Amino acid sequence: MNNWNNSNSNTSTGKTAVPEAREALNRFKYEVANEIGVPLNQGYNGHLTSAQNGSVGGYMVKKMIEAQERKMAGGSF
Repeated sequence: MNNWNNSNSNTSTGKTAVPEAREALNRFKYEVANEIGVPLNQGYNGHLTSAQNGSVGGYMVKKMIEAQERKMAGGSF
């Protein structure tokens, strides 16, 4: 059985796959929000639209993929 479909999947649970990375990912989220002009605050952000929230997550993924591609192109896996 693959790990993508099992009941222990972290999809949509708010949990990180690597708990030690939670703090770094949280800092990264605020850096990205600031970079793209989304006024993300600590705590509740009900004033933000779905599009604003989605743009933060989407841009985070884009930057992580780019970083991994650079790493792979350098030959270090």
